[in-house]
Amino acid sequence: MENELHNLIKVWILAIISLCYCYYISSKLPKGIFKLFSLTPIFIFFLYLPLTISTFHLVGISAFFLSWLANFKLLLFCFDQPPLSPPPSNLFHFISLASLPIKPKQKTPSQNKSKPPQRSILFAIKVLLLALLYHCYSYKQNLHKNVVLAMYCVHTYIELELTLALAAIPARAMFGFEIEPQFNEPYLTTSLQDFWGRRWNLMVTSILRPTVYYPIRLISTRLLGSRWASLPAIISVFVVSGLMHELIYYYLTRVAPTWEVTWFFILHGVAVAAEVMVKKVVPEKVRLNPVVSGALALGFVAMTAVWLFFPQLLRNGVDEKTIGEYCKLMNLLKGLLPF
Repeated sequence: MENELHNLIKVWILAIISLCYCYYISSKLPKGIFKLFSLTPIFIFFLYLPLTISTFHLVGISAFFLSWLANFKLLLFCFDQPPLSPPPSNLFHFISLASLPIKPKQKTPSQNKSKPPQRSILFAIKVLLLALLYHCYSYKQNLHKNVVLAMYCVHTYIELELTLALAAIPARAMFGFEIEPQFNEPYLTTSLQDFWGRRWNLMVTSILRPTVYYPIRLISTRLLGSRWASLPAIISVFVVSGLMHELIYYYLTRVAPTWEVTWFFILHGVAVAAEVMVKKVVPEKVRLNPVVSGALALGFVAMTAVWLFFPQLLRNGVDEKTIGEYCKLMNLLKGLLPF
């Protein structure tokens, strides 16, 4: 664990140095091919850095933050697109925006700056649920396989939301700005489109829209017309998301891709596109009740996750490694506590 922490510190020092180069050198170049060429080594370097870490949680977080989010933000930066353009006047602000899963909230005059107490309560409940899940894993050999898989679905959501929320705390503390939430209670979804577009991992959604969705929709509009232009754009977003998940799976397992997770996202892209198409032709008054359609959407996400999202991770023992890392952390904390 000590070596892994050393590697993690080295990775993030190198990442910060790389982002300093982006801020002081590349930001001075004109947008387009010259800036893209100047940042190409950084793209490659950010793809390499997670390979120097092997601990599941550390490599997963670093791969997501650097290889996916930071690279996509820097790609937008090449063409003077937000969130890194125009470059902030503060270097640390630039580094935080580039390397952390944060999106500053647009302030309005009527916006209440205080954090709603409900969010704090929900956060505490999710922390307790995550701890309970880890405790229940001690008895998973006595539980039905489907119960364990359902626990993994809940675990994935809670741990991802808590990790992203905790990662945003330093930027909020340093710069004092409000940050858009990374999740919007996905269990309250009313449809697949609502789940993926407005509730699940909104940081990724906000990055994939300008990098994939808008360019493909612009091309599709010329070919298909404005009515159906969003359909190929939606599917393209999910294809890219699937490929990026495949890359993260490689960092986690270090085995050749099986493309199952890519097909998971392609399937959902086709399903969301079909849903959008149906909404365009079916009057709202004859559609399913949002409660029913939301339950069906969550069921579809859970079943396809068990079929295509989790198998590669389970075959390579990622679940056992995750539980093992948690147990090591708990033992370490117990050793540090005086009681």
